[in-house]
Amino acid sequence: MTGLPPLRATEELSQSTLAALAGMPDPAGAECTTRFEHDLTEAFASRHAVSVSSGTMALHAALSAIGVGPGDEVLVPALTVIMTAAPVVQLGARPVFVDSDPATLDLDYADAAAKITARTMAIVPVHLWGRMGDPAALRAFAAAKGLIIVEDAAQALGTSRAGVRAGTVGATGCFSMKDGKLLWSGEGGFVLTDDFALAAHVRAFRSHWLTPPPGSLPQEQLAVNARLAEPLAALARANLRKFSALLGRRRAQTVHLLRALREARGLTPLRPATDETWNHYAPLLHIGLPNPRAFAEHLAERGVPNSTGSFRLVPCDTRPMFTSADRAPCRGAAQILDHTLALIITERDDEAVLDRYAAIIAREAAAWRA
Repeated sequence: MTGLPPLRATEELSQSTLAALAGMPDPAGAECTTRFEHDLTEAFASRHAVSVSSGTMALHAALSAIGVGPGDEVLVPALTVIMTAAPVVQLGARPVFVDSDPATLDLDYADAAAKITARTMAIVPVHLWGRMGDPAALRAFAAAKGLIIVEDAAQALGTSRAGVRAGTVGATGCFSMKDGKLLWSGEGGFVLTDDFALAAHVRAFRSHWLTPPPGSLPQEQLAVNARLAEPLAALARANLRKFSALLGRRRAQTVHLLRALREARGLTPLRPATDETWNHYAPLLHIGLPNPRAFAEHLAERGVPNSTGSFRLVPCDTRPMFTSADRAPCRGAAQILDHTLALIITERDDEAVLDRYAAIIAREAAAWRA
């Protein structure tokens, strides 16, 4: 008998998707998308929600909406995946990678300040693994430097800090609904904002500028096809209605796994800040063993999925397209990734799966000598 909250039945998901399919083909169909966006504003107290085809596209559209373009620079944490930096490049701008503090996982604001130039327009904080930096410090820094905040909150839905929800710190919050996220639709994303003009730009941008914002003409500028498909919107809306249950299950799963590993050699849970309400997106442990990255890769080979071991996550500034001989590496980000075991779980992982992961991790940690 499991101590976790029960896994939800799939009937409602199936019914919602079938209902959307029944209305197809309809080239102008947007009923499910419109209802989903309305529900998002109700659920997360945002004035506007715009759904798009992916979390990456949410960032792309949001950065376009604030005016990022050729010649601009955008501060991006090195502690992130390449999907955060790619939209900056695709808009013709340059990502400038900022280090992070290993003690807090938050941005290194001294490093960020040193990298600002006259071309710096925005900062994109990333709430990796659902962990959130200090919103007051971020707002103060951005205000002092004249920067616009576009949050990459892809993994942070349900997290808040000091009463501020992830995705509501700055101009826009960008979220992903890829499989594995707490709110999922297989693929998709959305932008939250309180700014009407930004929301109108994102809506136009996701659909070839066919429905332009006020003051613009249809197809007056080039945009993209980034609409969320109706069946996926229906699936997302059904999951949104159960979001509190999804969040509760993920929290219970992470607590269960971390409790099972409390005696594991060389592994220490990473605790959220005292004012942080973490969504528990991924069980996080500091690896105090020799050659910690190799240990994470070793676990992945033995069937325990994790960020650095399974996906070879490295600081984004070390990716081949971003490396430069005249740029110092972000050593704090590297230290965090090398020493963090970020376990990958989904809502389908029951107590037996989590206990198997814990047994493998504890056994391999006890034997590790690399």
